[in-house]
Amino acid sequence: MDPQEALQEEEEKEGLILNPGDDEQVEALLGRVPQGSYEVVVRADDGTPRVLKNAPLFDDGTPMPTRYWLVGPDDVRQVSRLEAAGGVRRAEAAVDAGELADAHRRYAAERDGAIPDGHRGHRPTAGVGGTRQGVKCLHAHYAWHLAGGDDPVGRWVAEHLDPGSPA
Repeated sequence: MDPQEALQEEEEKEGLILNPGDDEQVEALLGRVPQGSYEVVVRADDGTPRVLKNAPLFDDGTPMPTRYWLVGPDDVRQVSRLEAAGGVRRAEAAVDAGELADAHRRYAAERDGAIPDGHRGHRPTAGVGGTRQGVKCLHAHYAWHLAGGDDPVGRWVAEHLDPGSPA
């Protein structure tokens, strides 16, 4: 077995899907070259990336507060419609404030745990979507929810998407 096959086999054991075209797909989905390291953690049935898990720092050391990034085109479109219809305000009113505060703390702790030991520069702050409290971006909450995060706003988004949308 050659080294590439061994790597692919190991990644498959860990549940990762090796896809050499990810960089090109992600660049097309974002409309720009990613500024830091990422991993595709949720894919559509056809293999298209839906959610990225970002490194906590960009390649230049600048903090990246958004750990989970929604990139699936159908997902982005559906969540954007929900936001445009007052979804941020509605979600914030519907979700328990204490549960949301706990989610922000867990999100920040996970992200901060990925910061390399010895890093002395600026660090990301706050929780989901870079906010300390409340709801700022339904996309970030839904992305974390899809990636398996215990996010009450992400659950709310999933419950309020149009029928037939990806979930």
